Amino acid sequence: MELKNKTFIITGASSGIGAAAAQLFAAEGANVVLGARRKPELESLTAQICSRGGRAACLAGDVTEEAYSVALTGLAAEAFDGLDGAFNNAGVMGELGPADQMEADNWNAVIAANLTGAFFSAKAQIPALRARGGGSLVFTGSFVGVSNGGMPGMAAYAASKAGLAGLVKSLASDLAAEGIRVNALLPGGTKTAMAGEDPETHSFIAGLHPMKRMAEPEEIAQAALFLLSGRSSFVTGASLAADGGVGVRLL
Repeated sequence: MELKNKTFIITGASSGIGAAAAQLFAAEGANVVLGARRKPELESLTAQICSRGGRAACLAGDVTEEAYSVALTGLAAEAFDGLDGAFNNAGVMGELGPADQMEADNWNAVIAANLTGAFFSAKAQIPALRARGGGSLVFTGSFVGVSNGGMPGMAAYAASKAGLAGLVKSLASDLAAEGIRVNALLPGGTKTAMAGEDPETHSFIAGLHPMKRMAEPEEIAQAALFLLSGRSSFVTGASLAADGGVGVRLL
């Protein structure tokens, strides 16, 4: 029970990595506060966790709206009397294609979800962690935009994740002396809705990885658990690659 009696916010929790993390954290004894845009899926997952003896609450909304991050943090205090950490996992890929053909609306939407949403989450969560005497924040980044290599057609996504890497390092530096750790988790290709369901696409993505396969969402959730638990007590400002080695080829 790695997380017994601790409370964590998980965004992007209605499916994929976020849903896997919600189930894992709850099984490890945590109180989980789940956020995502899709209310029916979120409520179904919350009910499922509670039916197994876990403790969960949820609130649907959009991380690009600052008030939503404030409300999620408030729900943690209301339902479970505080906050010990967060897995800020919400994000979007956006439309892919050459930068000179990209609509400004697509650029703005990706930056808003992946970078501005992370800022809003941190801004709301930090005071709650201070009140607890410390805690841990984990943000889902990507090897895209962080390694020395580039991926074609992903200008908005890469820029958002590169910006997120900078945000994580700055927050880690600001907050370390207060006992608040801040880290990034860099998944490789993972079998989620974002990856689609086309077998040929999955085969191509798997082939990019030295391990020659894609990750299961539960594998990435385990890495998030490490960063949020006491096992990583001297880790802050880090980018943990759980990417099947794909980043190695782009260094």
